[in-house]
Amino acid sequence: MAPVRLRHPKGVSTIQVAFDRDDFTVQDLQQEIYTATDILPSRQILKSGYPPRALTIVPELPLNSLGLQSGEQIIVNEAPGSSSSPASTFPPAAAFSPPVSQARPSSSATLSPPRSNPSTSASREPPASDAASGPDHVETDGGVLVHRVVPDDNSCLFSSVALVFEQSITKAPEMRKIVAEGIKKDPETYNEAILGMPPAQYQATILKPSTWGGAIELGILAAHYRAEISSIDVETGRIDHFSPGESGGSGMRCILIYSGIHYDAASLAPMADAPGEWHQTLFPVISSDDSDPILVAAKKLADILRSKKAFTNTSTFDLKCEDCGQGLKGEKGARAHAEATGHVRFGEY
Repeated sequence: MAPVRLRHPKGVSTIQVAFDRDDFTVQDLQQEIYTATDILPSRQILKSGYPPRALTIVPELPLNSLGLQSGEQIIVNEAPGSSSSPASTFPPAAAFSPPVSQARPSSSATLSPPRSNPSTSASREPPASDAASGPDHVETDGGVLVHRVVPDDNSCLFSSVALVFEQSITKAPEMRKIVAEGIKKDPETYNEAILGMPPAQYQATILKPSTWGGAIELGILAAHYRAEISSIDVETGRIDHFSPGESGGSGMRCILIYSGIHYDAASLAPMADAPGEWHQTLFPVISSDDSDPILVAAKKLADILRSKKAFTNTSTFDLKCEDCGQGLKGEKGARAHAEATGHVRFGEY
């Protein structure tokens, strides 16, 4: 076994990998990275070398297919994703390659996010048959935890954060400004290698209303509001915790619901159809693990949404190249097509 150094959104880690074993695969490397970073293999964006180059990931191949050496550093970013309109721009550190475009390993071009599929996107309203019962919700201590749907307008992450911290999605543009300022204030953390583009360019990009947000943005917003942001993945039930950092925070957390390409919020209310001003959006951190009662309720809410197929698997969804019309399968297909053709605009069937 030999050491490999990881730089990822939560810090720096070292993992041990078997360069000398033919049966040690790229997938094994991804699992080690997942253990160290909590970033699912399907969402890992890996770069190495200087200047950093994107690694072409084929999980079944042996590790030596990546050309890595013992002691080498790998830059790890997560591609969570966000909204689902057809003409948006991916920032370099969020979803579907979003904000760090996994489909453009050596290009500065941006990708258009996939179109929303009404049968899979969690950003859609509940089916007509559920309309009478109001929004999806689960009972918990003190009331019901309610799924708060925000618009599909490429600002869903910012709208959700604005809803929980400012009680209004109209303040989403202010969330973008907070992110841009956070990057400007901390050039050591948010450098070109982490952002995937020069920091000044990233700041300008994230301020555009057509740009999605992801892990980098959630980390900055958590630090700004001095509260943990807990994002639960509908498909897997996994909860990603974005801590307020060195400030220690206020001991509070909020809940976001992530569908694979869209973020919504969750809040506590006395009844599912209570007016917005009756909703509680910040919760005291009772437990540091996922046994915290509000997180247990959030998992149950994700279970309801999963049962309705209210998520999009970005590794298997069907895409079409908007430049040439070719049909593609998932992120891997889009990445290969982009490398072969230079085309960077994709939409979901």
